Amino acid sequence: MTGVTLEGKRIVITGGSQGLGKGIAEYATQLGAAAIIICGRDESKGRIAASEIGRTGTPCEFVRADLQYENDCRGVIETAINTFGGIDGLVNAAGVTDRGTIDDTTVESWDYIMNVNARAPFILMQEFVRHARNRGGGGSIVNMISDNCHGGEPYLTAYASSKGALATLTKNVAHSVRYDRIRVNGICLGWTYTPHEHEVQIASGQPEDWLDVVEASKPFGRLLLPKDLAYLAGLLLSDQAEMMTGSLIDYDQKVIGAFGHIMEEQETAQ
Repeated sequence: MTGVTLEGKRIVITGGSQGLGKGIAEYATQLGAAAIIICGRDESKGRIAASEIGRTGTPCEFVRADLQYENDCRGVIETAINTFGGIDGLVNAAGVTDRGTIDDTTVESWDYIMNVNARAPFILMQEFVRHARNRGGGGSIVNMISDNCHGGEPYLTAYASSKGALATLTKNVAHSVRYDRIRVNGICLGWTYTPHEHEVQIASGQPEDWLDVVEASKPFGRLLLPKDLAYLAGLLLSDQAEMMTGSLIDYDQKVIGAFGHIMEEQETAQ
């Protein structure tokens, strides 16, 4: 078999109603996915997104879910199984990026970020693994993490911690389920442009043209886009990556561990 394909695969993508998740869902349909389930809190936006994703002919269903709640997480997987008879892939793309330092992050904010960014993927993976084992094993999980899992910026204390937890969880689950032929990998993505990221930047006091300024300073002349990450997520979901599990892939134009990237990020954040 040549080329990446998701033919016959039924895939759950959290956060698929916008931004990164939607980009991955759209690319999955191009790769021939048999069915897509997306979820989100905004039902109107979610149903519009499902309609747009399904234009290629791949059935796409939206499930309203607030991933800070356990029952909503379990309900996403249950609905996918009931709707399409089973699932073969899971992408944990939903996440919150609320800012806060060690000094001003409230316990309530910490709990919320941890619940959405770390606990929700745990619950979703738990349900996926139970389903996969019941049908004889096999399947792929892709966790969208962040390069902040390596420590992160001072103003992202809870967010960075949640992504560090998800990185460890990714490796732990991959090790636990490898004999079930369930693969679990993570993408530690760098700064990515989405409409939501624009809203975050404006809310933090940046000018409307912040993107032009930032991209002019980048080695490759732009930030990551959802399509960039979708290409890798599609490969990891596919059988073409059947021998790859437990990997955390740093995906950005800076090199983690190199001294220069630290100063670069600090200058850009000013």
